[in-house]
Amino acid sequence: MKLSEYIDRLDDRLDTAAYADVDASANGLQVGPGGETAEAGSVGDDFEVDRVAFAVDAATATIEAAADAGADVLVVHHGLSWGGIERVTGRVHDRIAALVEHDIALYVSHLPLDGNQELGNAVGVAAEIGLDDREPFGEIGPVTIGTIGETPAPRSADAIRETLDGFEGQPDGDASPTRVLDFGPNDIDRVAVVTGSGVDWLDEAVAAGADALITGEGKQQAYHDAREARVTVFLAGHYATETFGVRALQSLTADWGVETTYLSHPTGL
Repeated sequence: MKLSEYIDRLDDRLDTAAYADVDASANGLQVGPGGETAEAGSVGDDFEVDRVAFAVDAATATIEAAADAGADVLVVHHGLSWGGIERVTGRVHDRIAALVEHDIALYVSHLPLDGNQELGNAVGVAAEIGLDDREPFGEIGPVTIGTIGETPAPRSADAIRETLDGFEGQPDGDASPTRVLDFGPNDIDRVAVVTGSGVDWLDEAVAAGADALITGEGKQQAYHDAREARVTVFLAGHYATETFGVRALQSLTADWGVETTYLSHPTGL
């Protein structure tokens, strides 16, 4: 498959263009070859994609692992460009240099991969929890970055935490790595999910009738907000809640007949 076709397919399935005005990340192809001309649509026309690697973060470790795996493209959730790159120095230089040296294109999907209701991080978490009747949640401008749904039967905070503790990226040896602000009802029926850093959507979760909010990491004020709103908040780890999207893209890419590999590099955060 040509790189240009692969990019177009991903952008179409993820509705990348819809997030252009709300996401600081430069979604889509961040590093990669151009075609014979600089005209729109020529990017990657001459670049064959035989193997794609998938990781949560674009870092030297994952780029080198992609090179070792013989990948032509590295697809990540967290890329290198956040609001533009003013200088290619230091760590940014080293990461871009590694991509260029190994002839690896970098494709990034940040908020589009959070909010996609088929392939996204939030729906991946929701599926693991077993939420039914899911619908978009977590408004940011005209789009959403999460999901909300119902448990098939009431669940306790401990039961949900046990599921979250099993996610990839949790620290080894910690009996309960998920932090829980357990201020909600004993029986949890309705759960909102915004992966990564999502406590800013706590009020929206309350307004939507959620008993709990699942996200990755918190802020100081979230304790008081959750306590006063009588909502339980699960902080399951930024990395741990955001492996689902790239894994879903890996499965999709494999369905397109391209060889794939997943690069696990948990941070414990």
